[in-house]
Parts: sequence; C-alpha cells; structure tokens
Amino acid sequence: MRITFDKSTNFYATLRQEVEAYFQKNNLEKHGNKALYTKTAILLFLFVAFYVTLVFFTPVWYIAIPLAMLYGMNLAFVGFNIMHDACHESYSKNPKVNYILGLSMNLLGSNAFIWKTKHNTVHHTYTNIDGVDDDILKIPIFRWAKTQPLKKAHKFQHIYAFILYMLAPILWVFVTDFVKYFQRSVGPVPLPKVTTKEKTIFWISKLFYVGFYIVIPLMFVDLVPFLIGYFVMNAVFGLTLSLVFQLAHVVENTHFYEANNEEHQLDIKDEWALQQLKTTSNFATNNKLISWCLGGLNYQVEHHLFTRVSHVHYPAVNKIVMNVCKDLGIPYNAYPTMWQAFKSHMRYVKHMGNVA
Repeated sequence: MRITFDKSTNFYATLRQEVEAYFQKNNLEKHGNKALYTKTAILLFLFVAFYVTLVFFTPVWYIAIPLAMLYGMNLAFVGFNIMHDACHESYSKNPKVNYILGLSMNLLGSNAFIWKTKHNTVHHTYTNIDGVDDDILKIPIFRWAKTQPLKKAHKFQHIYAFILYMLAPILWVFVTDFVKYFQRSVGPVPLPKVTTKEKTIFWISKLFYVGFYIVIPLMFVDLVPFLIGYFVMNAVFGLTLSLVFQLAHVVENTHFYEANNEEHQLDIKDEWALQQLKTTSNFATNNKLISWCLGGLNYQVEHHLFTRVSHVHYPAVNKIVMNVCKDLGIPYNAYPTMWQAFKSHMRYVKHMGNVA
C-alpha cells in the first residue's frame, strides 16, 4: 500500500502555529480538564445506575423500555466522551490513565487495541479513501463512494441502513472484532504485533461481555423481557454511534478518494490537512447540549486536525481553524444543525444507491 500527500503547502504548519499560540497564551493544557472529569463521573454513574435498575430492580415494561433506550444512548456517550479521548491520548497527559480509560471500549463490548488501528491509524490517516478507510469499506452491503460498484440492493440502502446501524454493536462484538483479530489486519493495514497481554485482554473482555450483558441479566430477568431490553439497548446504542460518525463523513459536502486497486496506491494532490478538510464536516457546533453529549464529535474537523487535543477545547480551536481557512480562502464544511446534516446524509445515501 502506498498513499502519498502533497507536502509543498504550509497550511497545516500555519494552523498548528495558531493553535499552539492559543494554548500558550491562555496557559492551557491540551488534555482534559475538570469539565471532562465531571462528565466522566456523570456518565459512569449513569452506566451503573441504568444497569442496576434494569437488571436487579426491573421495572414494568413501559418504564424498562425507555430506560433501556437511555442506557443504550449512555453507552454511546461513554464511547464518545471517555473512550474516544482516551484512545487518542488526549484525555490525560498520563499515558496509563489514557490506556485504562481507553479500555472502556472493551467495557462496551469491542476492543480498544483493534479500534486504535481501525480508527486512529486507518480512518484518521486515510479518511474517505475508498479501498483503505475501513469506515467506508462496507461493500457490497453499502455503497458510500462513486468508485464502489453499484448493486441492485443499493436502491434501498437508505432504508435498510437504519436496521444495520442498529445492529452495529452486536456485529462488532460477535463478528467484526473476531474477523480483524484472526486476520491480524484492518482492511489492507496490518495490526501491530498482538502481544500475549493484548490477546489475554481480548478474550477476557469478550467473556466479560457475555457474562455482564447476557448471563447476569438472564439470572434476574425472564428471557423475553431480556431479549427485548437487550435489542432495544443495542439498537439505540448502534444508531447513535453510527449516525454521529456518518454525519461527519458520509454527507453531500464531503469528498471521497479512490485507492481501490490491487496495490492500494494513490497520490493525493492535497496536503494531508487539506484532504481532512475535504473529507470531513462539522454539524450543530452552536448546540451546547449536542456538543456535551457527543464528546465534541460534532466538531469533527477540529478533531481530525488535532487528535491529541481533548474535545473540551474544540469550540476554541474551531474559531481558530475557521479564521485561518477564511484568511487563506480554504473551504470549510459544516452544517448548522444536526437535522440538516442528517437530511444530507440520507440524500447522499439514496443518491449513491441509484446513480452509477
């Protein structure tokens, strides 16, 4: 595999200089702060409270189902706010803290070690590059880019997408993690050496998931109510996760590249940072509630440009990035609201399913 970027421009150097100046001038750390620690405590408390209530004090169905939905949403928020920053090493300046909190990914059912290659290495380096970025390699189920083959079933992908979004957590836990583990790769990108420690964590985590989310609940809840609650929880969890990431990259104002050939070779005529701007879009950045819940992932542009900066700083960094882009005449992708981004995603998915 060989993907190259243009190195003749200095956009990113200029941008980093401005961002560094902001942190130095305000005497701020780039990592998390009390606001993030408080949010972490709230989300972990809710994680325990929802679980205990649903499993050990199972309420009547018309209360249990909404609680299961909230629990699924809270699982996504744990991923967005805690795991995501920690796995990017932006949660804390202490690597051990980042590593431990990054294992919250395993608590959710997946695997932090594999995810770091899939997300940090592959997705963030090769965003929206068909043939490499695992996030858009869903062939033949989905067609996200014009370079991917059009199938008859894609005509309905804007409809069945929601079903698969809802099933995503179950598929990660029981299928895709194992595929990547045994293949030792994420698409064309090999995993780092899987040490005995990581192998042990992988298998213990999977056993923990089965025990925590299936065996223990079944000891206190009848089979049918358990199945309903389990699938409701995962449906909301998967839908929340999937949509947030899709609204950042699979929308009408983002660009796709092609390296979908046998050697996975591509010479991109843009600087890496410019490529990130073309393939990424923000949404609802003026909505403080959405920003709080999504761990700043609605500031996806800033996240892709500064992965080692905690999301609590994204609003300030956003202003800097937009000003630099404006001064240099560089387009900046953003939707004012989450609803507008959602509609754009749906239009794009439907278009890709009908037009070759």
